[in-house]
Amino acid sequence: MKRTCIFTFILAFLAAHLAWGSGKKEIPVQDKTKAQYIFFEAQKYKYADENDAYFDLLKYAYSLDTTNTSIAFHLGASMLSMENLTRTRSEQAIALMKKHFNESPDDYYETTYYCDACMMTGHREEALRAIELLSRRNPNKIELQVRLAHAQAQNGDFTGSNATYDSIVALHGPSLQVTTRKVSNYLALNDSASALSEMRALLATAPQNVMYCLTMSTLMQQLEMPDSALHYLDCAQQAEPDNGYTYLAKARFYHQRGDSAAYDSQVRLALMNENLDVDSKMDVLLDYTRTLMSAGDSTARIDTLMNVLVAQHPHEPEIHNLYSDYLVARKDFKAAAEQLGYVLDIEPTDAQAWRRLMLINMMDDNTPAALAAAEKALEYNPDSMDLYRYIAPAYFQMKQYDKALDTYRIAIEKTDSLDVETLSDLYCGMGDAYFEKGDTATAFASYEKSLQLNPFNSGTMNNYAYFLSLTDKELDKAERMAATAVKMNPENGTFIDTYAWVFYKKKDYPMALLYIKSAIEHSDEPSADLYDHYGDILEATGEHEQAVEQWKKALALDSDNDEIKRKINSTK
Repeated sequence: MKRTCIFTFILAFLAAHLAWGSGKKEIPVQDKTKAQYIFFEAQKYKYADENDAYFDLLKYAYSLDTTNTSIAFHLGASMLSMENLTRTRSEQAIALMKKHFNESPDDYYETTYYCDACMMTGHREEALRAIELLSRRNPNKIELQVRLAHAQAQNGDFTGSNATYDSIVALHGPSLQVTTRKVSNYLALNDSASALSEMRALLATAPQNVMYCLTMSTLMQQLEMPDSALHYLDCAQQAEPDNGYTYLAKARFYHQRGDSAAYDSQVRLALMNENLDVDSKMDVLLDYTRTLMSAGDSTARIDTLMNVLVAQHPHEPEIHNLYSDYLVARKDFKAAAEQLGYVLDIEPTDAQAWRRLMLINMMDDNTPAALAAAEKALEYNPDSMDLYRYIAPAYFQMKQYDKALDTYRIAIEKTDSLDVETLSDLYCGMGDAYFEKGDTATAFASYEKSLQLNPFNSGTMNNYAYFLSLTDKELDKAERMAATAVKMNPENGTFIDTYAWVFYKKKDYPMALLYIKSAIEHSDEPSADLYDHYGDILEATGEHEQAVEQWKKALALDSDNDEIKRKINSTK
């Protein structure tokens, strides 16, 4: 939100001379008029989503006229919508809104909002008082009767709540929503007989209604009546044999009962049914896949059903996407990439699918395929900023530094000049690429540009500090930046490693040793570089055997690193 300095100054000046909330017995007419005008002006900021300006204007308007309860109401509502709402602020907000309710209880919108606000802040009795009053004055509005019944239940008056629901049924007829709420109230009263009677009465009005049958089955399961629960699942399935949710509900029932054979059977029936819509099949298969994978069960059953589904619906991208995700989870990257290939044959402009294909190929160490996917992605989506921001680091990771730089330049051209955080990240990426190309001067200039745009970019500070340490330049500056980055990200093992390495370069080995140990503790899977650094620091402190141990760990992760091999051999 942007406001001129003049606007901010006026508000500050007025706030200093007008006590907010200081009720006056006599409000000058000119102040009332001014407050009403400011209140109307505030609405413009509300609709423009400039919430700070909206709140400030409401606060100013209320300071001018504390008798205007409409202003008080909206000020209270604005306070409740703020982040980090405190209990004190919450109570102030409710008090402001209550002033308007007491004066104008017939205001439909304000009173219903006040009721919800009271519920949200724990003032349930006040919520009930408000909605009771409004519903009495609007007896034909079903939404108010529903709110009243809900408020009664929230206050523990389950019998009164059900009486209100009965009045709703008398006026508008039975419905599943009302019945399920009445059933919930009866269960809260430990009256399972009435709960069953209520549900049976609804089901009698439409015995073939699938949702009624499924709801009855759920109730039977809650009451630990599995045979009856299964009966109503059968009724639902017989009523609509092509409804995928009946298969899913029955499959879950069997899964909860530990009947894996019947569970598999229901899933298979759902997926083999060619009349069942694809969305329902996806629901069934997702649930089935999650269940089996979380249990570490055999993947053969999933493979079979995935293939059946693909054969039935070869032109449905979502099915291929799901299959690809499943294959990635199994680390079968080639097969996962193949499924994404089908998706892109169907929808060649799907930027998200191209990104995923590139990532999967990188996970499979297939750099040529990843590069080809990146080029195709940009060919089909030349204006996708998200793609440029994703692909440039990928080129860097694949050591295609010139392509990374070209992509970063295009991304910078396409980025809004006011989006300084994104621009800062892009310049940081360029700095990384220039450094790897050996152009340290341009790399450091890119980092400086990044920090000019966003002085709080901890990623830039970390990378800049690390590369300065590698060149043994401006180590004091590197230490300051590394320290700031760690302070902003105290759990980041990579940032802590950089800090340790800067101390190592400054020959402050005790501090380097302290922080390298911390870096390893904060890294779930320490990298070869981290173990290599640990070895170098130990070597500098004269701990030769321990240094070799760490270098060997590094070599295990980076077996082709000749420099680590040299260091291990040099200590023999």
